Amino acid sequence: MSRTAKATLATTTLLCGGVIWFVHYLQRAEQAAMHSGVIRDEERTRIKRERQLDFEMQRELEREYKQSQSVSPVDEVSGAGGEGKG
Repeated sequence: MSRTAKATLATTTLLCGGVIWFVHYLQRAEQAAMHSGVIRDEERTRIKRERQLDFEMQRELEREYKQSQSVSPVDEVSGAGGEGKG
């Protein structure tokens, strides 16, 4: 084999090896990015679920407080429930 043929073979072999390595590197990077997206979605879902539970708990507390306490209507002139008319 001539020197030119050996250099061409070595160059193409190295180039192919580099391309294969780069493709595998990109695949790993894309897989990691997709996995982090899944983790972010799970975190958002968990936070949304917690907020919904908090909201429902606050709604239930509001119902309990409205049942156990009587609230007098607000006097529109003075802005208070019968106070400050004096």
